[in-house]
Amino acid sequence: MNIMERLSALRREMSREGVDIYIVPSTDYHQSEYVGEHFKERQFITGFTGSAGTAVITGDAAYLWTDGRYFIQAEKELEGTGVSLCKMGEPGVDTVEEFLEKFLPEHGVIGYDGRTVGVSDGKTYAKIAEKKHGCVRNTEDLVGRVWMNRPALPDRPAFLLPVEYSGESTESKLHRVREKMGEYGASVHLLASLDDIAWLLNIRGGDVAYCPLVLSYLLLYQDHVELYADRKKFSAEILSEFDRCGVQVFPYNDIYNSVKNISAGSAILLDPERVNDILFHSIPDGVSVIERENPEVLMKCRKNDVEIANIKNAHLKDAVAHTKFMYWLKNQIGREKITEITASEKLEEFRAGQEGYLGASFAPISAFAEHGAIVHYSATPESDAELFKGKMLLTDTGGHYLEGSTDITRTVALGQISEKEKEDFTLTARAMLRLMNTVFLYGCSGVSLDLAARSVFWKERVNFNHGTGHGVGYLLNVHEPPVSFRWKEGRTPAPTLEKNMIITDEPGIYIENSHGIRLENELLVCEDVKNRYGQFMHFEPLTFVPIDLDALLPDRMNEEERQMLNDYHRQVYEKVAPFLTLEEQKWLRNYTRPI
Repeated sequence: MNIMERLSALRREMSREGVDIYIVPSTDYHQSEYVGEHFKERQFITGFTGSAGTAVITGDAAYLWTDGRYFIQAEKELEGTGVSLCKMGEPGVDTVEEFLEKFLPEHGVIGYDGRTVGVSDGKTYAKIAEKKHGCVRNTEDLVGRVWMNRPALPDRPAFLLPVEYSGESTESKLHRVREKMGEYGASVHLLASLDDIAWLLNIRGGDVAYCPLVLSYLLLYQDHVELYADRKKFSAEILSEFDRCGVQVFPYNDIYNSVKNISAGSAILLDPERVNDILFHSIPDGVSVIERENPEVLMKCRKNDVEIANIKNAHLKDAVAHTKFMYWLKNQIGREKITEITASEKLEEFRAGQEGYLGASFAPISAFAEHGAIVHYSATPESDAELFKGKMLLTDTGGHYLEGSTDITRTVALGQISEKEKEDFTLTARAMLRLMNTVFLYGCSGVSLDLAARSVFWKERVNFNHGTGHGVGYLLNVHEPPVSFRWKEGRTPAPTLEKNMIITDEPGIYIENSHGIRLENELLVCEDVKNRYGQFMHFEPLTFVPIDLDALLPDRMNEEERQMLNDYHRQVYEKVAPFLTLEEQKWLRNYTRPI
């Protein structure tokens, strides 16, 4: 079936169930950002392949909401499908909620699979339906009914993350979380977020593309733990560790009945942003609900000293691989045929040569020339552009190592590029460097500090339609909330930046049909001096790969900015050069020369 045929089949199911508007989000049953093939219902029903977006289907129309990262991509992928693009945040564009309030008929029914919708969104939809004297229907997976040959749930084996990598035992983590439960007055804690469960139990897996996670739910009591997952995924070693920590394993889908059977008088702690609507409505009336952010969220966001030491090693390996790739690219362009895909494969080859490498941390972006203007471009055999001199290649890639996860973006000039491209590259480099070198008082959030990068763009009356940075997990999700750099508050306030948090610094500029430029380093939040004004903080770069001097206009930088780049490049050479060949060292010396 093509997209129009799929939509028609879905509308027949909607009519059969008496549903007026059906909502299809991008998530799995765990509110994950990236999902396995089994859960890609929004992609199946619209044809849009980006990782973020919400589809809304009515009896005679279909719409897709997505953010500025995906506008160009979505316009191309939705062409001819009958699905209209709604650009989130743009003037005059309704939100999903505003659309529902306008177009849900009196006594209308909003439908969705409650396993894929979070508690907060479910409450919002119910309120909108109530205003129209209607209701929500959250128990039917209507897309699943029309998705023939749907991929099965994944069955990849899990593995244990030893304490020499995790830096803290499972017993210690369970103790800390139980202490928080006590503070909140909770007797049981419900977890559905895969990264929180993986962090808590020191396990990793392969159930989600690019995220080493295990499909699971968890109920934490003061005296035992109930893990709901496919037992076949766990080795004898893991099961033995579970026994030692009081972890019992039950079938994955049994969680819903277990929640229904929680004893009356209990108090359950859950995060409404990280639990699905069906689970929430399975809680018995006699159980009190404590809605708070999972304590695991900030615990795993503040890395311990063992994790930080490991992460620095992972970034050094990644820097060696990426620097070798940059050397190869600069020397081979024009000598052999290189395409976006083969360039990406070559970078992956360099990473695979590093000890402890496990795989890519997200879908790699390798975007040449005008493709770089598509923020989350993904090369296909049909779009795979051949590289040639005179344009730029943008790569946004990362790797999972046993020592942690990496995320780096570099834009590289292939031969001589235009003055306009150099101006935009220099603007981006200045913004990235200024944020990386910011000193601030403790208490600031990423909203407080975003201006350090974005003001460089705003002074030129330009902007970029994405956040300036995001948190990074330790061999977990490469996009780890709630830490971020953004210029305005979201639905939840940004947290204070704490010592040992990790956040990316990645401004960019995107000129449609011409070029795109983004530069990204990961930063470690560090304590600085403490004096009568308070505790000062600064950032330490974790990423050490050259900023391409062939694309830079030093005379467009002030003296302070040039010194920032020179200091950074000095560190790049000192750290990376010992792991390169003599020819590569000579090349790196030139590409980290003072300007």
